[in-house]
Amino acid sequence: MGAYVATAGVVVFLIATFLDWVSTDEPVTGSGYETDTTIPLVAYLGLGLAAALLYALNRARGRQHRGLSLTTMAAGIAAAGLALSYILDAPGALERGGDYSAEVGAWIGLVGGIVWAVGAYLLAKEPEGDDDWHGTEHRTSGHRTSGHTATGHTAR
Repeated sequence: MGAYVATAGVVVFLIATFLDWVSTDEPVTGSGYETDTTIPLVAYLGLGLAAALLYALNRARGRQHRGLSLTTMAAGIAAAGLALSYILDAPGALERGGDYSAEVGAWIGLVGGIVWAVGAYLLAKEPEGDDDWHGTEHRTSGHRTSGHTATGHTAR
């Protein structure tokens, strides 16, 4: 379920990219796409990660790849942080010579980023993505491992 929640968050963030993120005192607005190239870059990165998560659901052992899940969560946190920065104070506003106010796209982007990160967290917390999770654990070299080594022999 986490992969689907993360994908939904990515889609919401992608849609938000094309909505207004900032406006000025004059009736001028800018979409996330027009405002900063980082915003669509994060959205497109999210699309790639979502595609990889959905592929892993069908192909990866344990229906996920732990590194991919954690990377997707980190990117979701970054997306939420990017949107939050536009809500609090648009990055680069001073150098552009204006006072910018946050618009609906930044708020929707924040929601999308949060949903994206939470979905990836829900997927990452599941034990099926851990290589060493099989119910039987023992210690080898200070690490918890499953009852079998990489060669398929039982570790002692």
